Amino acid sequence: MKKQLLQLLVGAFGCLFTAVNPLSAQIWTPTSAPTNAWSSVASSADGSQLVAAVNGGGIYASTDSGATWILTNAANASWTCVASSADGTKLAAVSAGSPVLGGWPMVNISTNSGATWFTCNVVTAIPVGSSGHWSAVNLSADGTKLVVAENSSAFSGNQFPGSIYTSTNSGATWNSGPSGYWSSVASSADGTKLVAAEYAPKSKGMGIYTTTNSGATWTATGPLYPSLTWTCIASSADGAKLVAAVNGGIYTSTDSGATWAQAANGLSGAFSTYVASSADGSKLVASFIGGGGGIYTSTDSGATWTQTTNGPSGALVASSADGSMLVAAVNGGGIYTSQTTPAPVLAITPSSDNLAFSWLVPSTNFVLQQCSDLCAANWTDVTNNTPALNLANLQYQVVLPLPAGNAFYRLKTP
Repeated sequence: MKKQLLQLLVGAFGCLFTAVNPLSAQIWTPTSAPTNAWSSVASSADGSQLVAAVNGGGIYASTDSGATWILTNAANASWTCVASSADGTKLAAVSAGSPVLGGWPMVNISTNSGATWFTCNVVTAIPVGSSGHWSAVNLSADGTKLVVAENSSAFSGNQFPGSIYTSTNSGATWNSGPSGYWSSVASSADGTKLVAAEYAPKSKGMGIYTTTNSGATWTATGPLYPSLTWTCIASSADGAKLVAAVNGGIYTSTDSGATWAQAANGLSGAFSTYVASSADGSKLVASFIGGGGGIYTSTDSGATWTQTTNGPSGALVASSADGSMLVAAVNGGGIYTSQTTPAPVLAITPSSDNLAFSWLVPSTNFVLQQCSDLCAANWTDVTNNTPALNLANLQYQVVLPLPAGNAFYRLKTP
């Protein structure tokens, strides 16, 4: 028993050997993406695969963190939103209208990182002469659960509220949700917890809706705010931490939307546009128009905010799972990236026979190393067990047998 206890205590020291994360302001670098009317951008969990849509154009993809971009074969359309699975292989895009289906918008899906796309018919009974406006889409980490939101529809010259549709089988079948003038949707990693924001809610105080069963039932929530023009919403991987942008500031929730708090230190009066969140909800990014514009980041779940260096104004933003790789696409401009040094925390869970290690998917490569002597220089890579990605929490996990003697572990960049 004494020997076992010693091994577990020593193993816990592995969390000390993580990269140091300098809390310096992000610096934005322009990518090779062309100037375009960018309408949305999304990122894989590690930030290596990006996808961006053009309003009135096509869809572009990058497999090298934005260094190079290719125009996919998606049709030209009034694309409004794109989303990506954790590994970047499954993509979804929605539009505000297209030449097909009598003016009804498209929901396009790709299962090969944008190499090919197919149209998914969410609404089967489409009245002749009607049109719609898909405003938002999101995916679960594995890409099998989808949520799409409709801002509005029109028929015979009259405008009507849109609806929310959810699918748990990669878009094969769909269920409809509450009606509203929806502007944004977000999903937990497993796709069970969803949240949707209305741009123009029908009743005061009811601008955000949540579900804990993949859209089977929805609950109205959201802070009471006079203008109630919600523009964007984002979620942590577990669906507990939410961040929402409203014309007038930023609100955050740590209990899946049950209660909300307004962001402080000068952001309350800004005109906000887009927000994104890391997987654990601790790192947030927000883009503003007005109040000085620019891009702000938070490393404490929205308690405090810092303006980034040379951040573009009025940009659409996306974040890697660790929050260290950020992407900003400017409507009428280019696409920018910002990379800071990630600091993945190595968690160790002991049992009677094994040690279970886990760490959030980093935006740069890290390897698990071990050593029998803390002061020695001969750290070796752990190669006998390949880390597996847990799509429920976006963490790499590896299980190793208990060592025979003392053992120390760390994460290190190659």
